[in-house]
Amino acid sequence: MSFNVGLSGLRAATSDLNVTGNNIANAGTVGFKQSRAEFADVYAASTVGGGSNPIGSGVLLANVSQLFKQGNVNNTQNGLDLAINGNGFFVTSNNGDVGYTRAGYFGTDKEGFVVNNFGYKLQGYAVDANGNLQNGVVTDVQIQTASQAPKATTQLDQTFNLNSTNQIPTTTPFNATDPTSYNSATSTNIYDSQGNSHVMTQFFVKTGSNAWDMKVLIDGRNPAAPATNIVAGVDQGALPFTASMVFSASGQLLSTTPGDFTATVPAKVGAMNLSSWVPASPSSAIPPIWSSNGTTPPFVPIEIDLSPSTQFASTFAVSSVSQDGYTTGQLAGLEVDDTGIIFARYTNGQSKTQGQVVLANFANQQGLTPVGKTAWIQSFESGEPVVGTPRSGTLGALQSGALEDSNVELSDQLVNLIVAQRNYQANAKTIETESAITQTIINLR
Repeated sequence: MSFNVGLSGLRAATSDLNVTGNNIANAGTVGFKQSRAEFADVYAASTVGGGSNPIGSGVLLANVSQLFKQGNVNNTQNGLDLAINGNGFFVTSNNGDVGYTRAGYFGTDKEGFVVNNFGYKLQGYAVDANGNLQNGVVTDVQIQTASQAPKATTQLDQTFNLNSTNQIPTTTPFNATDPTSYNSATSTNIYDSQGNSHVMTQFFVKTGSNAWDMKVLIDGRNPAAPATNIVAGVDQGALPFTASMVFSASGQLLSTTPGDFTATVPAKVGAMNLSSWVPASPSSAIPPIWSSNGTTPPFVPIEIDLSPSTQFASTFAVSSVSQDGYTTGQLAGLEVDDTGIIFARYTNGQSKTQGQVVLANFANQQGLTPVGKTAWIQSFESGEPVVGTPRSGTLGALQSGALEDSNVELSDQLVNLIVAQRNYQANAKTIETESAITQTIINLR
């Protein structure tokens, strides 16, 4: 009996050494979860019972469990390195073979799919052609690496203050090249259908008490008829569009007369449409000859909204300006927020949602089956995965540009190594002692 007891102890100590050694070997493995050897005692049994004080028959390895406690999160400065802070696993697919991992080594393959360092595709929610997330349909996350198409300007919002103490200019008529013919000016970039940038300049001319004219040129040309057209020595293509503004006694914008613009529908104080813009470009001649550049303005008019503007006794200033157009842009970088949404940044200053990472969790994490490569697969004991976005329910948050370290505590493992070694030596001593006793009996005469 003692031989079997000692042998079971040697096997148990060997298993303990193997588990501890594996933990130590993976102390630097990202996303690794340490294991623990769990033992149980063994008693002989018979049909009539074993008595009130049975003698044990040794020890057995009852289970090797993994401890899914959080590992330290370290920054890497690589935008697609991801760490989970809290519960959950990344979901990956290897040609349909679904796995779960905490190792966040991710990048993109030649087709733009987000893959880990083994080429397994990260799972999440995709986006449609308009950049809207398709929630509920889990698929391979793919980054669109093509250049972003340009967008023509359709909306221009401005807030400015006109100086009420300004005097009516004495120089007439208005001349964009003569600052004495207007009181103030500002410029804004707008874009045509091919993403060409154009400078829209607004000149403000005081015409009376609380009354102003806004004169507009695009690239220094008439918005609707920019082509060079000399009549009586005057280039008609350089004549501006004009709109009138009237302010109340308290300095608020009271009414607007679109003039060369068209009125918005429904009518709105301070808003007008630029519906007849013809994008133009100059030739290489000296002086240059202006003509249409072959593009079209947006299919809807550019609405210019000046409604928040004021007329107070302070210096002319533009406090806010925004327009919705942009030129073409190349992919400049990727960012992932803590809810798993992947943003693509482009060289034109725009950003676009490319997808959202999902996480999975299980009722019994201990029931997951480890398959190597720091991954697990679902089993009957683990239950079905609960899939959701980071920070939803009990799922943890994502941290971009970071990786989760192994949760192995080396100091603990080294102590366990010493304990397992002592256990092995002690069980070997049991066998040695039993051998000596047996030899004594054999030597009896």
